[in-house]
Amino acid sequence: MPYWYYDKKDLLNTPSFRDGISNDTENRYRKEGARFIIDTGSKMDLGYNTVATGVVYFHRFYMFHSFRTFPRYITACCCLFLAGKVEETPKKCKDIIKVAKSLLTEQKFSTFGDDPKEEVMTLERILLQTIKFDLQVEHPYGYLLKYAKCLKGEKSKLQKIVQMAWTFVNDSLCTTLCLQWEPEVIAVALMFLAGKLSKFEVVDWNGRTPKHNAWWDMFVEDICMELLEDICHQVLDLYSPQTQPSAADSPPPQLVAQPTIRPVLKNDKKPSVTPPTSTSPVAVAKPVVTPIKNGSDVKPEPPKMDMRFTYPGYPPTMPPYPPMYSAPPPSIPPPRLPLPPGPPLAIYSEPPPARFPPVNVPPPNYYPPMPTRAPLPTRGPIPPGPPPPRSYYPPV
Repeated sequence: MPYWYYDKKDLLNTPSFRDGISNDTENRYRKEGARFIIDTGSKMDLGYNTVATGVVYFHRFYMFHSFRTFPRYITACCCLFLAGKVEETPKKCKDIIKVAKSLLTEQKFSTFGDDPKEEVMTLERILLQTIKFDLQVEHPYGYLLKYAKCLKGEKSKLQKIVQMAWTFVNDSLCTTLCLQWEPEVIAVALMFLAGKLSKFEVVDWNGRTPKHNAWWDMFVEDICMELLEDICHQVLDLYSPQTQPSAADSPPPQLVAQPTIRPVLKNDKKPSVTPPTSTSPVAVAKPVVTPIKNGSDVKPEPPKMDMRFTYPGYPPTMPPYPPMYSAPPPSIPPPRLPLPPGPPLAIYSEPPPARFPPVNVPPPNYYPPMPTRAPLPTRGPIPPGPPPPRSYYPPV
């Protein structure tokens, strides 16, 4: 199965960035696409698993394709359409497009073209090939409930922490955390953030052993505080005031930081090294919660392509397509010379081809009708008495 977790340097060198879209603009496109999937799924009464699966498909798709080639709102509808079938909550494609039309402006919906359903159905095949038919996705929701059952403390405070962490998981879908860390790590970090904001410190938990310094050591090994703070920062950045993107398209400076060893999870097969966003200690404070406005302010859109849903160009090692055959234009015959005056010329005519000799087919009523038969003689009454005995044949 493919490995869907990337380093920070890979997230900064995406196909969109190589196509001339800055990292800030790409992050904004990802946020708008994820928020659109969440709003569409909520309006269609889809479950949180279906919505989260669609957002993960969306983020994975744009690790292989550019936002210039595939408009984000068409991709979002396609991801939600596929996620509904995978999570056994299917919705009709026309219903998703109808809700999308009610949520988008006329200018944004124009990217769907003349036949929106055909656009979504065509992109679904490309999406399946891009994600390599790896349809099953795990989410942090189940791990939140699992970890909360192991904590000891006041029940009301634990419920508040779980509710706050659940909200953080929903909002983390607008970031690329699902492309960086496993759902177990994300659940631990957001539970840690919710505990800090609610001023609740976990001092005891079920299954505690002397080697466990914190409650998450029982579930995720070798997780460090810098990693938790890095994940918390990425979620808290969503609640910061939105700034207008700059006009310059130059890429941001590369982040220089010491690499952090990825924590070893249970059943983890492929650890990797990932540089954190920041190695400075974090004083976690309660964020200023402001609603995220999608499309309320005028933001530059990527240039619209004339051809949508075309596969990316083949590498130079593969032979190009043969040129398309085109028939030559019809030739105009030269004008005929006028006929000389006089009687018309005798035109030679060939004799007609020999035909098969005619076959005399009899008419339908060729045979005369059969004569009527004389009536059979009447039989007399059966004489009274037993019937005559039959001859007996002994078995052989």
